[in-house]
Amino acid sequence: MEIKEMTYREAVRLAMTEEMRRDENVVFLGEDIGVYGGGFGVSVGMIDEFGESRVMDTPISESVIVGTAAGAAATGLRPICEMMFMDFIAFGMDSLVNQAAKLRYMFGGEVRVPMVVRLPSGSGTGAAAQHCQSLEAWLCSVPGLKVVTPSTPAQAKGLLKAAIRDDNPVCFIEHKLLYKMKGGVPVSEDYIIPLEKSYVEREGRDVTIVAWGTLLVKAMEAAEKLSSEGIEVEIVNPMTLYPMDMAPIEASVKKTGRLIIAHEAVRTGGIGAEISAKIAEGECFDYLDAPIVRLGGLDVPIPYNRHLEAAVVPQIEDIIDAVYQMTE
Repeated sequence: MEIKEMTYREAVRLAMTEEMRRDENVVFLGEDIGVYGGGFGVSVGMIDEFGESRVMDTPISESVIVGTAAGAAATGLRPICEMMFMDFIAFGMDSLVNQAAKLRYMFGGEVRVPMVVRLPSGSGTGAAAQHCQSLEAWLCSVPGLKVVTPSTPAQAKGLLKAAIRDDNPVCFIEHKLLYKMKGGVPVSEDYIIPLEKSYVEREGRDVTIVAWGTLLVKAMEAAEKLSSEGIEVEIVNPMTLYPMDMAPIEASVKKTGRLIIAHEAVRTGGIGAEISAKIAEGECFDYLDAPIVRLGGLDVPIPYNRHLEAAVVPQIEDIIDAVYQMTE
């Protein structure tokens, strides 16, 4: 399979472009996604190919965007809608949670709701408290939604294509700091990463780290530093947060006996708590040689000051310190 190096941003654009060429029912809507090319430049040039009838600039109203997408999906289209920032999904939660997530169930499977909500998330850009949140735990508590979070350019393309083809509403979380990340991406139009699968990113024997988004990147860097000291970390990436494939996580914990869960979202009520509970409630509990460690964001709004911003979410040093504590 031919591999081409591209940014995460370009991989997202390629996935949307390929699917819109493949299926005329795929449409794209959001604020400033047309001529402007989107708040983060993801959709630059797409309106030139597909026109205003398929790349649709919307009013500044997230409730309109998500509501329109839900109605369009229920009546035969496959809409992709972009929130300029994940935080703004708060305005679209009624349509997403009370309509899109429930229609297929309430109509006994007679109605499909194949829509994707793209959600640029996370801190690190200095955009402060209302533009830097990681709200995946909100979404994972809603039956009927699928929640996906790619951490590399290749995953961005493969998972987004799978999300667009899925017959259920998919929340597709893209960390803003990853948009400039470069990596090899298969250019084949058949390249798809199935949803609801977790993946072992790095083999190890001493400690298991479960991480996604920028925390996966940090965990990989921490693992390389620890390896030079003889500590081998295994890293598992749950690319779909809900419904989550726990099997690779459980297998890894049984091998290492130690588990760290790292995410940028606040620690209280985060996905780390759910993973921790599942491990503690199952047979993996008997394999644990140390208490589970959850590394999450502090329970504060994201500050504007860049030093404070970095202080409220886990960093590489925090991951390394947690591994030291578990292995000493």
